[in-house]
Amino acid sequence: MRKPWIVSVVLAAALLGACTDPSSGPVAGPPPAASPQPSATTHQRPAASAPAVAPPTVLYLGDSLAMESRKVLGEELRGRLRARYTSAPHSGTTLCDYLEGSAERSLVPASDKAAALVRSLRPDYVVLQFWGNAWGYTPCMDGITYDASPERYFERYAADARRLTEQIRSAGGSGGPRIVWVLQGPDPVTPDRVRRVNALYERRAAGSGDLVADAGRTVSPAGARYTWAQYLPCDAYERAHPDHCTGPGRDRTALHRDDDPLHFCLAPTTSTPRACPVPSPGILRIAREITRVIGAHVRGG
Repeated sequence: MRKPWIVSVVLAAALLGACTDPSSGPVAGPPPAASPQPSATTHQRPAASAPAVAPPTVLYLGDSLAMESRKVLGEELRGRLRARYTSAPHSGTTLCDYLEGSAERSLVPASDKAAALVRSLRPDYVVLQFWGNAWGYTPCMDGITYDASPERYFERYAADARRLTEQIRSAGGSGGPRIVWVLQGPDPVTPDRVRRVNALYERRAAGSGDLVADAGRTVSPAGARYTWAQYLPCDAYERAHPDHCTGPGRDRTALHRDDDPLHFCLAPTTSTPRACPVPSPGILRIAREITRVIGAHVRGG
C-alpha cells in the first residue's frame, strides 16, 4: 500500500537533489534609478497622497524554490518598490544551513550565512523561503527526517527557526530587519507536513513581530489551500499577459511541469541551479505576493 507514496518520495528527492548548489553566492541588484526631474518650463503640484517613503533594502534567502524565483522577485521589488535587492539562495538547503556556526556541516558558506549578510548589507527586510528540507540532504539536520521521525523533525525545525531569527536580530542591531516568512504551496507528497511547516512560520512571525507572505495561497486552488494542483484558472494579470496564461483557450495556466510536481519553473531542471529562464506563472504569483506584503509594510498599511 505504500508503494505509490514511496515512488513519489523518490521522485521529489531526485528533483531536490538535482538542484543542490553549494557554491552559489549573493547577487546584488543595481541601485534604483533616479527619479526624473521636471523641466524648467513644467509646473507640477505636489501629490496629495501620503509622503514618499524610502525604497527598502531586501535580502532574499532560501532553497531551490528561491533559486528559481530570485530573478523575478528582484524585478518585482525593483519595479514596484524601487528596492535595493540582494539574493543568496542555495538549492537543497534548509534553515540550519543559514545559521552561523554550521559552516562545516552546511551547503552554505560562512560568507552567505544570514547573519553575515545582514551585517554587511544592513537590509530592511530578510525574506526567507524554505520548502522545509524533509529528507536529510543537508548535514546540518543531523540525519533528522520527516519520514523517520516527524515530531523530531518539527521540533528541530522550530528550534532552527528561532535560532535563525535570533541571529538575524542580533546581527541587525536595534534597527534590525523585519523577517518575511514565505508560506509554501501544497506539498504533493506529504500535504500535512507543509501545513505544519507553514503554521510554524506563522507562530515564529507572531512571536517576534515579523511578517508572513502567504505566497502558497496564490498557487493553491480557491477554497482548497493545501490541495496540490498542476493547473489553475488564469488570474486577471495572466489573462492580460498571454505569455503567463499557458492555456488561454481553456482559461487555465500551468504551475508545474509534468515531470516536476515541486518546482514552479516551466523549464527543465538542470544539474546546475539557475534562476528560471522562461515565464512561469507560479513563480510570478509567488513573487508578486512577497512584493505586495513588503510594499504594504513599507507604506504602513
